Amino acid sequence: MPASILSLPPSSSTLLRFLPRNAIPVPFARNPGAPPRSLRSSNRFAGSCHTGASSGTSLAGSGSEGAAAGGYEDGSLPFVNLSSDILRADLSLLKDEKAPSPLLTTLPKGNRGDGHLESTPAYPSALNALYAACLAGNATEHLWNFTWPAAVATLHQSLLPVAVLGFFTKLVVFVAGPLVGNLVSSLPRIPAYRSLTVIQTVAHLVSAAMIMHAFTLPRASTALELLLRPWFAVLVAATAVDRLSCVSLGIIAERDFVVQLAGLGRPVALAQANATLSRVDLICETAGASIFAFLLSRNDPLICIKLSCLISLSALPVHIFLVGSVNRLTHGIFDHHEHRRSTNAASNFDIRRTVADASATIRHGWREYISQPVLPASLAYVLVCFNVALAPGALMTTFLIHNGVSPLVLGAFGGSSALMGILATFMTPSLVKELGILKAGAAGLLAQSALLGAAVLVYLSGSISRRGALFIFLGLIVASRLGHMAYSVIGLQVVQTGNPIGKAKLIGATEIAVASLAELGMMAVAVAAKDVSRFGSVAVLSAAAVLAAACLYCGWLANATHELKTLFRCDDGE
Repeated sequence: MPASILSLPPSSSTLLRFLPRNAIPVPFARNPGAPPRSLRSSNRFAGSCHTGASSGTSLAGSGSEGAAAGGYEDGSLPFVNLSSDILRADLSLLKDEKAPSPLLTTLPKGNRGDGHLESTPAYPSALNALYAACLAGNATEHLWNFTWPAAVATLHQSLLPVAVLGFFTKLVVFVAGPLVGNLVSSLPRIPAYRSLTVIQTVAHLVSAAMIMHAFTLPRASTALELLLRPWFAVLVAATAVDRLSCVSLGIIAERDFVVQLAGLGRPVALAQANATLSRVDLICETAGASIFAFLLSRNDPLICIKLSCLISLSALPVHIFLVGSVNRLTHGIFDHHEHRRSTNAASNFDIRRTVADASATIRHGWREYISQPVLPASLAYVLVCFNVALAPGALMTTFLIHNGVSPLVLGAFGGSSALMGILATFMTPSLVKELGILKAGAAGLLAQSALLGAAVLVYLSGSISRRGALFIFLGLIVASRLGHMAYSVIGLQVVQTGNPIGKAKLIGATEIAVASLAELGMMAVAVAAKDVSRFGSVAVLSAAAVLAAACLYCGWLANATHELKTLFRCDDGE
């Protein structure tokens, strides 16, 4: 056998099929005395060969041309001289759980020296289809989120029904959050996403049916009597399923679809995709608030509920079709899932083993969450989630309705808050460019805490009953959404960058569970408050939580470790 022909170990020869085609030399007949074109030093693959390639075993080594020529005349095909060290490194990389997902490694990788590639997503058409799918899904979700609190608030003059609904919903998400992340990772993405969309729509319809049934019954004399009625228990269960489905859809879209469609090594494209996804959500929030205000100002709550159900049913097939388009435009990269389940898992079902596995998954999720390198940034987001009172949501909607605020003002408040968030998504790139991603996050938290503190002072002044003071109070909350959304966009990318793709969904689901724990605590305070007159205590705690988040994040930033500076090397001076 000629000296130029090298054999590879059986375990490593299969890696040759992953090499670029132009990296494998072909026999030449034009000039037998010259080295093959693909093995010249100018070729980009030559730089990846072992430094010992110039020895006697090298194809292009000095003094071996005769032997090489003899080999080519023999009709033999030369092989690439791969070092065993490189093969061992490649195999160890495949076994590293911190390495990117195998799906991600097949995506086109941007060149950090090329700004155009960094800002160009790997699958732009699929991203546009994902934005459209989120638009169809989020529009119905936000419309329902504005409809049900207003409808439930009219059933009794108390914070208790809405607070109890929120409490049990957050409790379910807190308990099942890590399990959802693990389950999503073990299922095919597209069928799981479609199934969750159907489940969420069914939960909407069941919730709407229960509320419409409640309007046909005699009004409860006390809030406790309302809570003990059977329809309210079904409403709590349907709302919890709705929220859990929404969390699962968000995990798949934000921690899986967007990251893979943007492409590996393309941080600018990922940031733009995150910002666009946030804009889509905020546009849906604006539309939901505006439609809700218009409908409620002209009709009773029952008409609004029926129209909301009609919109939800109409959007379902559009949502399912667009999600399938995402997979088709990426040539089926989401047809695989990370963990294969045993085919006889159902036949070997054991309730004790299932409980043990669930407990192990929850413990594993909490361990991964606590050990992540960007934990303070995630905890700051969790503290921001304590703000359930001074934000557009169920409690604020109930508070405003019980204070006699008209539906048009209520819709204008929700729509303006969402528009301010949209403005934040356009301002955030400039803020990141000027300050760096980490300092921009601190600026967003500080702005939000300052504005919410001013809103609390206006409320505690006792002048909230006057129309002018009420508008100042609501205006400060609307302005605070600028800092809130800026940190939401920045914090998401910080967590995405600081965690490997293989752990992203589990850590993301656990983060949502921790955030639900924060909201759970505030909902418990609202349940204890019961009456609207005690809304001030919940507002003070909400503002204090945002201030604590700003202090935690700034303290983490002031004591940045070498690992943090290396991870976010784009931030100079940190």
